[in-house]
Amino acid sequence: MKERSSFSGRLGFVLAAAGSAVGLGNIWRFPYLAAKYGGGIFLLVYVVLVVTFGFSLMVAEIALGRNTRLSAIGAYKKLNKKFGFLGILTALVPIIILPYYSVIGGWVTKYFVAFLSGHHMEASSDDYFGGFIGQTFEPVLWLAIFGVITFVIVLCGVKRGIETANKFMMPILIVLCVAVCVYSCTLPGALEGVKFYLIPDFSRFSINTVLGAMGQMFYSMSLAMGIMITYGSYMKKETSIEKSVSQIEIFDTGVALLAGLMIVPAVFVFSGGDQSAMQSGPGLMFQTLPKVFDSMGGGQFGQIVGALFFLLVLFAALTSAISLMETVVSIVIDKFHVKRVAACIIVFIGMMLLALPSSLGNGVWSHIQILGMDFLTFFDFISNSVMMPVVAFLTCILVGYVIRPDTLIEEAQAEGAPFGGKGLFVFVIKYLAPVCIVAILISSVLSAFGVISI
Repeated sequence: MKERSSFSGRLGFVLAAAGSAVGLGNIWRFPYLAAKYGGGIFLLVYVVLVVTFGFSLMVAEIALGRNTRLSAIGAYKKLNKKFGFLGILTALVPIIILPYYSVIGGWVTKYFVAFLSGHHMEASSDDYFGGFIGQTFEPVLWLAIFGVITFVIVLCGVKRGIETANKFMMPILIVLCVAVCVYSCTLPGALEGVKFYLIPDFSRFSINTVLGAMGQMFYSMSLAMGIMITYGSYMKKETSIEKSVSQIEIFDTGVALLAGLMIVPAVFVFSGGDQSAMQSGPGLMFQTLPKVFDSMGGGQFGQIVGALFFLLVLFAALTSAISLMETVVSIVIDKFHVKRVAACIIVFIGMMLLALPSSLGNGVWSHIQILGMDFLTFFDFISNSVMMPVVAFLTCILVGYVIRPDTLIEEAQAEGAPFGGKGLFVFVIKYLAPVCIVAILISSVLSAFGVISI
């Protein structure tokens, strides 16, 4: 039997897993959700959920992967044959997400090149973004460029490709975050935005704050996608799972916090304190922020800041896309016993074909709607709001009541590693998580159909 690839050690694993967690969800989704749900109070709720709920689910997935030495599709089946279907369901999540995520990655690549080449004033105009994504050829071209970069890194393997790329990109991403953050927070009038973002206002707390923070936690921490199971299967036995998860959470939450400090104060200054300017979803990154950069003294300065921002967003998008593609590649290798090169080519071609509807859905196929949504919005909804909560719920049932938590606790304690959080782990997996996940699922579906507003 061919020996399974592995990371060189804890640093390699942590940077790769943190790279997966740090993505577009941190850079643009977290700040606009924070503005929508009350700023500082959302931040507080999110941090509490990450260190309890997120910690337990990530430990479970990594331990599951390391215990079985298989990707998601085989890991669940090995633990319990009756739950083999859960491996298939889990495998579908990255298969659905990777194509539309790569479409957005292509948009980020386009904006980075636009700022780098001096077209920042055009990029800040009202009709630039809509005009670009409404085209047929150009968005597909940028999608292909982003896809090829991801493909090459994954093709190089776990150590030479994924680990090396994250060791290079993650430190640069952090440095860029801090640099843009310092500038944003020192803008005249930015202090009000900083206060809104960091100081909890408990009068703004609601059940929607909790549901919004919990949904973001899944999206941001790469949970219920099979990614952490796959990366766990590459993890050496002597590497502490508990310490690794804590470090991943620090990376992930730290970047989300910095992203808010980059974006919230700057948009506050630009919009004159109008919080609704923060709540524009994807438009925040591609429409509002280019205007902010263009207003920064004009000329080259705004261009440089904008180029740095989109470079760090590009790195964040790439680190997550790498983990998504690697998860699918690992599934193909385990299921069909093909070499990495063949698996990468198959996944890349499949990704490009599946990405076409999400790209063309803003232009020539914009008249085609599924449940009233364009292709990209539908794929995002079905993967993040439906399939991921279902996968997480069934994983909790499997771990908590079928194989029992002791199986994964023993894995976390392999090689004599301490696991001080095992009491919290058992409580969250058996009791807290299933109830909360069902609440997320129900609220997300009702919100999508306009029954309730979240």
